[in-house]
Amino acid sequence: MRTRSAAILIHNDSIALIERHRSGMHYFTFPGGGVNGGETPEQAVLREVQEELGLEVRILRLVAKVWFRGNPQFFFLVEQVGGEFGTGTGEEYSSGRDPARGSYKPVWMPVTEAPSKNVLPHSIAGLVIQSHPGNWSAEPITFTEQER
Repeated sequence: MRTRSAAILIHNDSIALIERHRSGMHYFTFPGGGVNGGETPEQAVLREVQEELGLEVRILRLVAKVWFRGNPQFFFLVEQVGGEFGTGTGEEYSSGRDPARGSYKPVWMPVTEAPSKNVLPHSIAGLVIQSHPGNWSAEPITFTEQER
């Protein structure tokens, strides 16, 4: 089982996403990645946002848990407390990385554009559209994502 943590960071009505081109697909995903051994999902999301976006964030709360291929994914609503967007230095950006793993580009996407873009997972994109700015559920929501 591989647990994953991801951040939902919204600033000026735009979502921080990673634009991906991989295996002939073009999509956007929330910054995040695998939880390492000995790490909590909360610690993982803080580390991943630093690596992928170059930002320091504070977790506001867990808003969703998504099951995909039998693996849990935790999505945290976060706010920026430091750093500069686009300065991530994670392994995704190293020149020695296998090109088959695709490209990674941090972007800001207006929340209003998300419905017309391929933002994955779809359940979380829909949750952001429905919940922003002030309609977030008091309790985390659980989804099961199907492969498309």
